[in-house]
Amino acid sequence: MNQFKGQALSWELKNGVIELALNREPCNEIGSSTLAELEKFASALKELENNAHALILYSTLKSGFCAGADLRELYRGAQGMEKQSAARGVREFLERIHRVMNAIDGSPLTTIAAVNGVTFGGGFELALVCDLIIADKMARFCFPELRLGLIPGFGGVPRLKRDLGNAVVRDLLLTGRSFNATKAQQVGLVSQVVGEGESLKAARGAAAQLGKFDRRTAAAAKKFIKPIPYEELRQEIDIFCELFAQPAVEAGLKKFVESKDAQPYLP
Repeated sequence: MNQFKGQALSWELKNGVIELALNREPCNEIGSSTLAELEKFASALKELENNAHALILYSTLKSGFCAGADLRELYRGAQGMEKQSAARGVREFLERIHRVMNAIDGSPLTTIAAVNGVTFGGGFELALVCDLIIADKMARFCFPELRLGLIPGFGGVPRLKRDLGNAVVRDLLLTGRSFNATKAQQVGLVSQVVGEGESLKAARGAAAQLGKFDRRTAAAAKKFIKPIPYEELRQEIDIFCELFAQPAVEAGLKKFVESKDAQPYLP
């Protein structure tokens, strides 16, 4: 399936480059509908890889790349449900999203996240599965999960530890503060910072350059320098599910859902 257009995302393979576009208002929150379409993409990826050398992930929305998990859906789903049933549902969701993330992370293609604006929580984690992150100067990166009594659950901490020093990981995780694009480039998170609205153009330019290299060599280089931390990813799911059962999480989600702020995920 060389192209697909869904409610939350679309993709197209053209000139050896797959472009996966996120387009769910207000800021590409990842809930059950988005996950189902991401799973559809992951299923199609093996076939797409046969005729591609690069994959670009980007957002069509000015608000940002992705604000993370759909917390309103998570809160509604837990309401009136027995605690153990809710925990099982959360674990199933996490295992499904991890399979998608691992499929993209482990793809032999060179993958590029072209990010703008809000790149928070699960959206940050989605960007982290990519080999390169190209950010426009207005991009902001944040793990806000601790304010909800949780840790990132889509694989972000093990992948960030793989890519950066522990001091940076602790800063982002434990303080919940955001990094702007300049700071993200300084610590090695972002490979390139470009003008506002220019990240997709820059990613397309990088993808064209990648097409000049032998695919097998590029895939071998990626496999060598980018191992997937499977054991830590499994531990992350366990810790997240353990924390999800705590009263602080329900209180944090309730506060988020009832917030009158236009963008309550902002610090």
